[in-house]
Amino acid sequence: MSFAKWVGGALGWSFGGPIGAIIGLAIGSLIDGAAEQKGFLLGDGNSQNRQSSRPSSRHRTQSRTRTRPQTQSGDFEVSLLILASVVIKADGKQDQSELNYVRQQFVSMYGKDRANHAFRLFKNISKQQIPTRKVCLQIREMMDHSSRLQLLHFLFGIAKADGMVTDDEVSQIYMISGYLGISSRDYSSIKAMFYNSSDNAYKILEITKEATDEEVKKAYRKMAKKYHPDKVIHLGKEHQKGAEEKFRQVQKAYEHIQKERGF
Repeated sequence: MSFAKWVGGALGWSFGGPIGAIIGLAIGSLIDGAAEQKGFLLGDGNSQNRQSSRPSSRHRTQSRTRTRPQTQSGDFEVSLLILASVVIKADGKQDQSELNYVRQQFVSMYGKDRANHAFRLFKNISKQQIPTRKVCLQIREMMDHSSRLQLLHFLFGIAKADGMVTDDEVSQIYMISGYLGISSRDYSSIKAMFYNSSDNAYKILEITKEATDEEVKKAYRKMAKKYHPDKVIHLGKEHQKGAEEKFRQVQKAYEHIQKERGF
């Protein structure tokens, strides 16, 4: 599969708006020849395909007042690439271990060929000045909550790839989570999965140490439902693997508290 066909076939709602502009610029530096660039940006020349790739303003207005369109795997992938580039540059440098983490994660999720396409795009995205707020607001408007939580989990994984999460990275991810419409409780829950402390198990379940045993059990059921891999099944099997990691962290946190309290 050619690079142009891979990207063109992967994008849905992310083809427009600020994300579309970022991707268009990145593609422009990767694809030689005006004809081939036109083929990517406009589909196969069929007007019906072009209209379906980028919703009309009327359709976008209707989607705001009704329900979000289902996020495609490609939309999630592109959102991931852009936000990953923001986090990696948060401390003023691109650490090789973080770049390796991104590449390894994409190989794990997509296989070597697709990962190579994605990483080529990522390197060109990372050269741009990203309008973080605008990008996040587009994602927030179009992407379901469970998928946004999965984005946040991946971003913390990138920050931790070099062995530590810097204050600059934490600040950047916190800002991104706010723009994405993720609550402070959900943010703290996912953040706790990447730290070791005595109260992390409680933070993951979004409760305090003062919670009763029954409240712990109730919190576990709630979080297990929230982070269940089936919540992102529409993104494809490749993204369920990341969701399974969050789910395991919830189970591990609950088992820790069970052992600690002896119930």
